[in-house]
Amino acid sequence: MKILHTSDWHLGKRLYNRDRLSEQQLILDEIHEIAEQQQVDAIVVAGDLFDVANPSNEASELFYKVLKKLSKDGKRPVIAIAGNHDSPQRIEAPDPLARECGIVFLGYPTSKVTEFKLDSGFEILHAEAGFLELKLPGQAAPLRIIATPYASEIRMKQYLGFEEDQGLRNALQKQWQTLAEKYCDNRGVNVAMAHLFVWNRETEPPEEPEGEKPVKVGNASVVYADLFPEQMQYVALGHLHRSQAINGGKSPVFYCGSPLGYSFSEANQKKYVHVVDLEPGKDAGVEKVELNNGREIKRKTFEQVDEAIKWLVENQDAFTEITMRTDDFLKADENKSLRDASENLVNIIPEPKNRAASAQNQKQIDMNQSVSDLFKKYFYHTHGQEPNNEMMEIFNEVLNQKSDQ
Repeated sequence: MKILHTSDWHLGKRLYNRDRLSEQQLILDEIHEIAEQQQVDAIVVAGDLFDVANPSNEASELFYKVLKKLSKDGKRPVIAIAGNHDSPQRIEAPDPLARECGIVFLGYPTSKVTEFKLDSGFEILHAEAGFLELKLPGQAAPLRIIATPYASEIRMKQYLGFEEDQGLRNALQKQWQTLAEKYCDNRGVNVAMAHLFVWNRETEPPEEPEGEKPVKVGNASVVYADLFPEQMQYVALGHLHRSQAINGGKSPVFYCGSPLGYSFSEANQKKYVHVVDLEPGKDAGVEKVELNNGREIKRKTFEQVDEAIKWLVENQDAFTEITMRTDDFLKADENKSLRDASENLVNIIPEPKNRAASAQNQKQIDMNQSVSDLFKKYFYHTHGQEPNNEMMEIFNEVLNQKSDQ
């Protein structure tokens, strides 16, 4: 049995006002091609299906169109859970129609799927809150899934009713272990999927992706990999945007990452889906399949404008961000030359070479200096650079106009 693990589509998300819906269409088509080539039996989408709780009509249309294509009318079922960007109600709303296409939605940590059977051979054999057992077309062994859509502490308290001192981790571990002991023996394939911040108990967790809605405050909502039951053969996670294995689990615990980069903190990252080969009672085989249809995101630091322009021209097709480390403030014509070099240049970040010296030298200000000298001192203190001649000409023009009034 093969399952394809994907997550964090963020349909409708823009990158600094750049519309990316057509690019998302291309990358989802590529995921469909991989599913076809790899002959996968089911697809799990581990949350953040949309970028906002109330997505645009265009994003919604793309979402349902792609899911129907992926599911092959129930011959290749799709199981999708809500992430912290999604509205659980909206995710579950099309459930009656989705079931007819072999698509299963779970919006809440305790969502219970209605049992049903399709002519394709896909069947929900059993379901209860947070769990479903599936019969897949052409497969003798059932697929069991312990599913946890995004679960904030507030939402977990509401649905699982745990007391304040128990905490999110204890409530999740108890629920998972109870379901695993009840249903997940070695006569079937056992998978967990969740949209959570999961990390190794022994190391400090990283920062969440830039531009992500955080699911943790400090370490309060970090869930440790060793909390997932040992009966799980694979844990399919969503939330972090980089494909990575999380150490410390009793079984393989993986983020597949987002199919596209959505901020410059993801610059130069390769993007993947995971194809997981599973058989009852055996270790999972995990293959990371690279995605190539998404636009690259790149960032680089320069000291010379000419070098930056050359690099931008060479990387026309990528979304780019450059940092300029210079002694002098960028002139207007330099800024324009950089912008003209690539229509996909998103950010120019000035980084003065002398900022540290600036803070040291500006502790005391001699008020007997001329206004122009004071402005130069202020500018250097603020930006770590001397104002260029163009800047000083503008300042003096404003100063002269003021004195004429």
